[in-house]
Amino acid sequence: MESIINYFETIPTLHRSLILVGGITLFWLLEGVLPLFKFTYKKWNHAVPNIFFTLTTVAVNFGLAFLLLQTSDWVKVNDFGIINWLPDMPLWLYALLGVLLLDFVGAYLPHYVEHRVKVLWMVHLVHHTDHNVDTTTANRHHPLESVIRFAFTLFGVFIIGTPIALVFLYQSMSLIATQFTHANIKLPRTLDKLISYVLVSPDMHKVHHHYVLPYTDSNYGNIFSIWDRMFGTFMVLDREKIVYGVDTFPDEVANGNIGELLKQPFHKYRKPTTSNM
Repeated sequence: MESIINYFETIPTLHRSLILVGGITLFWLLEGVLPLFKFTYKKWNHAVPNIFFTLTTVAVNFGLAFLLLQTSDWVKVNDFGIINWLPDMPLWLYALLGVLLLDFVGAYLPHYVEHRVKVLWMVHLVHHTDHNVDTTTANRHHPLESVIRFAFTLFGVFIIGTPIALVFLYQSMSLIATQFTHANIKLPRTLDKLISYVLVSPDMHKVHHHYVLPYTDSNYGNIFSIWDRMFGTFMVLDREKIVYGVDTFPDEVANGNIGELLKQPFHKYRKPTTSNM
């Protein structure tokens, strides 16, 4: 565990880039072998806006990274934050708690808030208006959302007291987890269900991408599924019944256009419909 922590404390930018590109490549290939849905789309054309928003997400995180470094250095020097106030514990437990809490404060919490606050939902909408969810959808976030998510992560680092090694470890895990859960892959139902007891599984997350409520407002988890189970936001829907997109923005052509997607947060709020379940 110590060697892992030491590695992520100084992980080269190149290695972080390889995790991003390698994950997309791996799941892109698996989608061709184990597809959940047999999409009729042109895969590369569909990927263009999603890759664009992946690059803007990378740019925002890279541009603001110095704030993460300064905050994580400060909490370390001042022994500040939840995991630093607890009694001494083994390094593996310290790392596990840090990653778990970052997953809650930096991912589950902002995701939940974005669905509950109208103005934030309009920003988050870009992620949900993909009609063909696949591994490239994972980082399809409007630049404004990237800033919002970064702010929550920064708050998480401060209040939890996570050193930069755990931050980079968590971000690397998050990249692979989101690429996995968005990938258009079909796992055996039993395996998917078993995974979902601890981690967010592909079937579990795809319920969140169903086009109508209440399913859209469920399964907010990023890496760990325990938050949805603890806070009552866990829902199940047969994967064969899932329809991707958002009922209030049904134009598939517009939802695949970068210019239109950049303008989506500035549309007037549209009240969603609710499924009869």
